[in-house]
Parts: sequence; C-alpha cells; structure tokens
Amino acid sequence: MISFSIIKKSKKSKARLGILSTPHGDVETPAFVGVATQATVKTLTSDEVRTVGTQLLIANTYHLHIRPGEDVIKKQKGIHTFMHWDRPMMTDSGGFQVFSLGFGKDHGTGKILKQKRDLQITDGQQPQHIKITDDGVTFKSYVDGRTLFLGPQESIHIQQKIGADIIFAFDECTSPLADHIYNAKALQRTHRWARTCINTKTSAQALYGIVQGGKFKDLRQESARYIGSLPFDGFGIGGEFGDSKQTMSAMLRWTLQELPETKPRHLLGIGHIADIERIIKTGVDTFDCITPTHYARHGYAFTSQGKIDLKKSEHRNSTRPLDPHCSCFVCTTPYTRSYIHHLLKAYEITPLKLLTIHNLHFFNAYVARVREKIKKGLL
Repeated sequence: MISFSIIKKSKKSKARLGILSTPHGDVETPAFVGVATQATVKTLTSDEVRTVGTQLLIANTYHLHIRPGEDVIKKQKGIHTFMHWDRPMMTDSGGFQVFSLGFGKDHGTGKILKQKRDLQITDGQQPQHIKITDDGVTFKSYVDGRTLFLGPQESIHIQQKIGADIIFAFDECTSPLADHIYNAKALQRTHRWARTCINTKTSAQALYGIVQGGKFKDLRQESARYIGSLPFDGFGIGGEFGDSKQTMSAMLRWTLQELPETKPRHLLGIGHIADIERIIKTGVDTFDCITPTHYARHGYAFTSQGKIDLKKSEHRNSTRPLDPHCSCFVCTTPYTRSYIHHLLKAYEITPLKLLTIHNLHFFNAYVARVREKIKKGLL
C-alpha cells in the first residue's frame, strides 16, 4: 500500500508539498512522472532513467497486455524486476486507449482540442475501430489482429499481475468532441466500473479512482464528489480538457475542490513545461506526460532559453552545449549542439538517447525548482 503526507500548503495558491510513500520508496511531490509505456522509457535503460532524477514511472496496461502479456511479467516477479526498476511504479488502466484508439483515432484529435470543430459526438455513437458497452470495450490487437476485451475486472486482473505499486480504475476517457449527453452516459459507466474495480482488487496495491466528465462543470463536480466518496487510495483526473489551457485550469479547480484533500491527486497525460506551474497551483501532486521523450525523438531539446530544434542548420557549427545552465550528463560532458545536429542528420540512434536524457533531466529539475518555490512561499 501507500501513504501520503502533506508537508506544506501554499498561502498563494492550492499548491502543496508532500511525500508519497510506496513499497519501492518515497516520492517528493509535486512530481513529474516519466512514461514507460512498454516497460521502458524509450531509448533509455532503467539505470539511465535513475540518473535524470525520475522518481516515479507509469507503464501502459493495454500495451503490456498485448505484448509481452501480463503472465510473462508475473513469472518474472512483476514489472520492477522485469524492467530492472527499483523505484515507485504506476500502471494506467487502459482507459485512455478507449479514447485514443476510438474517437481520437477517428477524428484525429487529442485530449485538448487544438482547433474548434463543428463535429459533435452524440449519445449512441460508436467509434469505428472499437466497441464500447456497459461491460467494457472490445479492441483488435495491433500486433496480430485478434479480438481483445477489456473491462473493469479484466483491467484490475492484468494490473495485479503486472505488479506496480499504484494501479488505476478502468474508465471511459471521452473525446473533446463529445456532447453533454454522451459525457453524462459515459460518466455513469465509469462510475459503475469504479465500484467493480474496488470489488475486484485483491492485491495490496494502491488503487486510484479516475474522475471524468469532460469539459462540463456539473459533470466534473458530480464525478469528483462520487469518486471521492469511494474508498480509493488516491485519485486520477482523466479525460479531455476542453479547447484551451485556461479551460483546463478551470476544470482542474472544479474537480480538485471536490476531492478529499488528504489523498494524492494525479493528472493523467498532461505536462508541457508551460502547463507545469499552472497545474501544480491547482493542487495536483503528480502528473505524467510524453512530452520530454516524444520531442527528444524528434530532435528537440528543452532549455532555459526555450525549445530548440537540433535538426536546423544553425546548429551545424555550434560548439555550445544544449543548455549552459543544465547539469545533466549531456550538457556537462559536454556533447555540443554541432555533434548532436550531425548525428541527427546522419540518422544515428545516439542523439535520441542524448536528447531524452537531457529533456527528462530538464523536466525533473524544473519541477524540483517549483517545489523549492512552494517551500519558500513564492508559488
């Protein structure tokens, strides 16, 4: 199980400092959670992930179920042993794939709607590639095309075999194009699944419930009150977040003010640098995002002067490190911008590793500075 202690509350915002204690160690919160979808942070070994200040990882239930399968992981004494990671670990429920492989894939949209669309998803509509029912969701494997069914019981059974410290209840993550009626029906389904997850779990793992409700204030508050009333060990805030960062902040405020203050809150899948202070000020304790690793694999580095594209010719002759203010291995060696630019242009694998190390270090160091600001009463 886990325990959570609030060390300090901000007088300027809802931000708080805490300690999340798990069987595999403590996490200082607020904390950025690294994404290890397939039981790996892409391009890095687990030893390398430790060096960049990562306290906690989250892996993906749906993808690990498909390959290698939860039974393979269980036979190797769980995910910590399997991936050689001795620090705290989460697994999501597979609920995000209900959106990403469903309406998200159909309409080419993410959790935040980048541009307004006339299209609306209404009650009774089904995605093209999956089928959602009150019992769960039917998928087709992207590996061999076989039919897969995932519901609340199946998700919990899989996560128990994977063996992370913290697991999540199965939910329906809705699209930002879904209307109020669709969201209300999906919310009731998510709430029923939450109760099933609680009744199914037999392990000592911590179980987080997930708040849904889309961009609608009444549904977000209803969901937070209901999920908050159940005996979960913590809470995830999931689903879509409207069409702007301002809407996202408002939605977080609606949600968090209804949740029990003494339990940890995790924001699922949000965490660009520009978002971090905003979400921490609302009272979020942990949050995961693919941004640092995703951008690294596309040749971008996050720096104190902003995001830079190392593929651009302006870096061809630059002897500067990625960031002279960064203390990561890549910047202190230093590997120059010129060298990384050359490797990217030569289609080598090494620069993807170097940029991933730097970006994860940058994000973790940024959040550490935010913790210091809370400690000093500045945030």
